[in-house]
Amino acid sequence: MSFVNYHTKEINCKIVYYGPGLGGKTTNIQYIYQKTSSQNKGQMITLNTENERTLFFDFLPLDLGEIRGFKTRFHLYTVPGQVFYEASRKLILRGVDGLVFVADSQVERMEANLESYQGLERNLAEQGYDVSKVPMVMQWNKRDLPNIVPVEDLQYQLNKRKFPAFEAVATNGQGVFETLKMVSKSVLLNIKGGLE
Repeated sequence: MSFVNYHTKEINCKIVYYGPGLGGKTTNIQYIYQKTSSQNKGQMITLNTENERTLFFDFLPLDLGEIRGFKTRFHLYTVPGQVFYEASRKLILRGVDGLVFVADSQVERMEANLESYQGLERNLAEQGYDVSKVPMVMQWNKRDLPNIVPVEDLQYQLNKRKFPAFEAVATNGQGVFETLKMVSKSVLLNIKGGLE
């Protein structure tokens, strides 16, 4: 849940990028970080895993507007995609305000997408979240590759709850900010609804 700092008049929101290993979560956050002006972002923190993959989590605050005189600050995290980091994924999901599920569009990665999405639903339920009430955006990444699953199939298999969805190529930024804007807007609407 969002953290309200009355002293600094800030509402801090946590957005987690979730999905299978090497699907594009870190690439999304790195692209956002590179394209965001320096006065609107904090330091990016990357923790390396034992096998030198930098997929633990990245941290990035962004100022994107105000609610009732309070600035909103978004903290973007990635979770490690590898299955053996399940405990880390659960920890990073704690206190989440919004989610981006980054699916790898390649045909051979469909099983990993399904496994990761099922893990996300299970981890949220274990922490007492109603999956249908957490603002979420689906991102169909790697749309520039030759062997990809049609969008209709991704929607059918991974988006039964009809969350907003965007096609993306995170390496060149296609769909990256559209995804971020949609999840941010959904989080803010959710917070405003809770204040009324």
